[in-house]
Amino acid sequence: MSPRPPHVLIVGAGIGGLCLAQGLRRAGISVAVYERYRSRGEGLLGYRVGIGPTGSRALRECLPPRLFDTYLATCARSPRYFNVITQRMRRTASFTLRPDTDPVNTERSVARMTLRQVLLTGMEDVVHFDKTFTRYDQRDDGTVTAHFADGSTATGDLLVAADGTHSAVRRQYLPHAVTRDAGTVNIATRIPLTPHTRRLLPERIEQGISLIFGTGGMMGVLHVMEFKWDGDGTLKPGVDPADAALLRDWPGLRHDTTRDNINLVIWSTARRFPADVMQRRGEDLIQLALRLTHNWHPHLRELFARADPGSALPIKVATSEPVPPWKSSTVTLLGDAIHTMTPGRGVGANTALRDAALLCRQLRLATAGDKTLLQAVADYEAAMVPYGFARVADSLNRSGTNGDDRMYKPVVGRLALLGARGYFGVTSRVPRLARKFVNDFYTYRGEED
Repeated sequence: MSPRPPHVLIVGAGIGGLCLAQGLRRAGISVAVYERYRSRGEGLLGYRVGIGPTGSRALRECLPPRLFDTYLATCARSPRYFNVITQRMRRTASFTLRPDTDPVNTERSVARMTLRQVLLTGMEDVVHFDKTFTRYDQRDDGTVTAHFADGSTATGDLLVAADGTHSAVRRQYLPHAVTRDAGTVNIATRIPLTPHTRRLLPERIEQGISLIFGTGGMMGVLHVMEFKWDGDGTLKPGVDPADAALLRDWPGLRHDTTRDNINLVIWSTARRFPADVMQRRGEDLIQLALRLTHNWHPHLRELFARADPGSALPIKVATSEPVPPWKSSTVTLLGDAIHTMTPGRGVGANTALRDAALLCRQLRLATAGDKTLLQAVADYEAAMVPYGFARVADSLNRSGTNGDDRMYKPVVGRLALLGARGYFGVTSRVPRLARKFVNDFYTYRGEED
């Protein structure tokens, strides 16, 4: 006799939590998701994330085939180049990336809000909004009950924390697991893509993703996001007929306000920013970005000046401290709830998707009777903890996301900047090194170890 299928409670409707929910539902496992936002359109979900082969493999494993095809159809135009430029828009290096003809083994340019709408598709009866988690109880009968701020409760066999960096579940379950300030601050902006703003960018920058190594330790990244629909949500001429059919049938477009735009983000050590940066918003934050980039190319500064004030957001970068293994139980964690990592190259999102696919796999085995639920959780955690915190360490040491990076030192920083530019310049000009760089570009995002 097979065991009773588990009922899984997921706290948090982010990328990892929803991918897990899709995978469980596809496997016939009962699941419910509880999200603190009041609707599917709320939250900071509009910025770009690069989904590499690891993330796309997880999505293909967890999503129904037609929905995975919809995910591919909703991705923005993939970058053709990875560029390294100076603050004056002089090109240090440029690498040609793989074409996006392969559904998995390439770089997908994804808007977070759009991906969220894809992952919510068909889950209307599973996802419960306006549910702020407060605490849980683990009971003697092996079940676990989640409590919410509105007084309601939910009981299941497993509680999964997918509630991000400030996870309330983690706070109760692993109070010794902490995040710390990485010492850097980002200012993220979105600029509407118009014929004028497009003309401000050279072709390789407009067609690629560009890392900006500025003087004085001011870094940046720029990427153009172009979708298959126009400003009012109507499909553009020339869209592939198969994609057009998928998008016409996809209800998520009614909830997604994402439109063609230019993502422009700057970051540096927190010492470069005013003490009240995290309280600033809108035009005030845009003006701060302009002051911090006073020596940047006029076209980049014009982009900042044309940014949507409602999109401007300060981000204080955080990172998790490694956690020793713990005794597995009817509570577990995935994504930023356990291994928060610094932004850049989409490693956090890809690792969360990897977590979701792995946990789903383990729960399928438990449902089939091949192992107990607790053993499935233990096997998931035994794999997830090492690779998750390895990615945390990797991300902290890349692209100046650590406030202690040499690039931010008063004197040594100039040498570090010259060294970084020199590395990229040489690598891009030596074919063997360029090929290795491009291959590494696709294997870093939460890749299998």
